[in-house]
Amino acid sequence: MAVTGPAELLATWEAGLALQDGGRALLLHRAARPEAGTDALLSVPAGERAADLFALRHALFGARMQVKLACADPECGAAMEFELDAAELGAVRPRVPEEDLRVAEGGWSVVFRLPSVVDLGEVASAAADAADARRLLGARCVLTAVRDGRTATEAECAWLPEAVLKRFAEAAEEADPGAEVTLNIACPECGATTPAELDIATYLWTELDAWARDVLLDVHLLASAYGWSEPEILALSPLRRRYYLELCADV
Repeated sequence: MAVTGPAELLATWEAGLALQDGGRALLLHRAARPEAGTDALLSVPAGERAADLFALRHALFGARMQVKLACADPECGAAMEFELDAAELGAVRPRVPEEDLRVAEGGWSVVFRLPSVVDLGEVASAAADAADARRLLGARCVLTAVRDGRTATEAECAWLPEAVLKRFAEAAEEADPGAEVTLNIACPECGATTPAELDIATYLWTELDAWARDVLLDVHLLASAYGWSEPEILALSPLRRRYYLELCADV
């Protein structure tokens, strides 16, 4: 896991300001694995990216992650806060079987590959609804398909039965449990359960954005007080930088 310095992190933040969610997720993944090319990063399973981003979050901001959400019960709506462990979540990585994902259902025998980051992104932008998303994802991930003892046609693979797609989704979830982090939080006020999905890329970007703005404010204050350049200020440790800021406040 690469741990970049403040100058590199600020450059990553600056580059991400002009991007949308998918571009920011790729940017953060590149920061986590700078040795990997774009094609390689996009071809990994979603759980692999999530694990890398949790590990990056751990390296940058520590393991403790605070999550806030409101109770889903409209009559309650209480604010809830709890903690997650980035180190623990970063250890959850895909377990792909040697023979990929095999599904046998209703006369069909299909071998799928595990969906990649680019698969999920393309399907999300093209699908009309959840059922269409399952169909498109299944069609993208089919490696081989046999129907009633014969090789299925390309058209048949594009419209696999719902029962086959359901089995594929179950096999993919079992092989890549970290692809989606779903939380079910019991409200301490009313007891209602609130489901929520944690998108680590969005969570980490929000933290990076807040960090970058705080650091730039530090740079502004110290440059104004001492005339130092940005590289000189960023070269200071956070502790020394905070001490100089306290001295400025005392003047």
